[in-house]
Amino acid sequence: MNIKTTRDEFPITLGVEEELFLVDSETYDLVSDPDPGFFDDCKNVEGPHKYVHELFRSQIESNSHVCNSTNEVHQFLVESRNTLIELADRYGATIMAASTHPTGSWQSQITTPMERYERFTEIYQASVRRFFISGMHIHAGFGDRDIRVRVMTALRRYLPLLHALSTSSPFAAGNETGFKSYRLTLVGGLPRTGIPGPLHSHADYDELLQAYRAMNFITDGSELWWDIRPSHSFPTIELRICDVCTRIKDAMSIVALYACLIRWLMRKEQKGELLPEPMTEIIMENRWIAQRYGVFSFFGDQNNESERIDIDDFTKALLDQLIDDAHALNCVEELYRCTTIIREGTCADRQIDLYRMEKLNGSTHQEALAKVIEMIMGDTQSGLGYQ
Repeated sequence: MNIKTTRDEFPITLGVEEELFLVDSETYDLVSDPDPGFFDDCKNVEGPHKYVHELFRSQIESNSHVCNSTNEVHQFLVESRNTLIELADRYGATIMAASTHPTGSWQSQITTPMERYERFTEIYQASVRRFFISGMHIHAGFGDRDIRVRVMTALRRYLPLLHALSTSSPFAAGNETGFKSYRLTLVGGLPRTGIPGPLHSHADYDELLQAYRAMNFITDGSELWWDIRPSHSFPTIELRICDVCTRIKDAMSIVALYACLIRWLMRKEQKGELLPEPMTEIIMENRWIAQRYGVFSFFGDQNNESERIDIDDFTKALLDQLIDDAHALNCVEELYRCTTIIREGTCADRQIDLYRMEKLNGSTHQEALAKVIEMIMGDTQSGLGYQ
């Protein structure tokens, strides 16, 4: 599963950020005000991975080093979760990998005392105070600045699929929301979110960025919260649409799909064969469908604007086009596991199915949600040597 990027005509580097909840190791309730020692311990961890504060104190973010293979990404996910579990255990806590805590309430959360977060709270008010969600961001470094922007634009049509495969937030504040990803509903409360418009060069991006800054809407590119964007800090394109994957093996399928899509689109860009861009409005509609239905989606067919296409058919046809890239990146198994996710469901599907089964078996609402949380905790630790 190693990628020897130095030998590849289309080299790619990868990086992953995981936002995780801190929960009591006995009750699995959120730890709204963790012991400061936990964050000190995270800051002092030696090694290539970094652990940083998030908006709320009941969250922690892990950042990988620059990875030259999907195998390195997998190692990071295992090592970082194990490290955080070990550190949190010192303070009677552990981590939960999901984009919402099923019973967690934003009203009881404490904002991390940082100038950036305090400024956002003042400007965006309830949109930020309710922003009690976690995501998975994947960075990909490749090509030059213009190639990255053109490939980013070509990637837009695939963002709903990447999101549907990751959904893990069907419950919020003790309620079933009706969405496979309620997280995106909360993301939409902020400006400069969603699918970016088509950009064809880095100059296009710079022009837009400068307009935002000239009007004092933003201070820098880190405040463009699109589903995919040029990173403000690194020479990468940052995928931001995905929920946190509770199971590491699901996360790896999405990493593989993203990497293969980029390599495939780089090849097409080099040959001048990138497809005409679909209407942004159709991509946005597919995004909402993915948010609502997850792996049960029927997307608007962007090759035939009068048709809908089942997500399974769409994915299988796409994977067949990516097979050469998967072989080049040595991630065929991870890529084709995307079809398993569609067949078996995401974390969101498992949460809903378990909740409804528990209710049918006579559990109360709270008892059923407790079982859901137990399942999330088990899946968070799966593949780490705990099960």
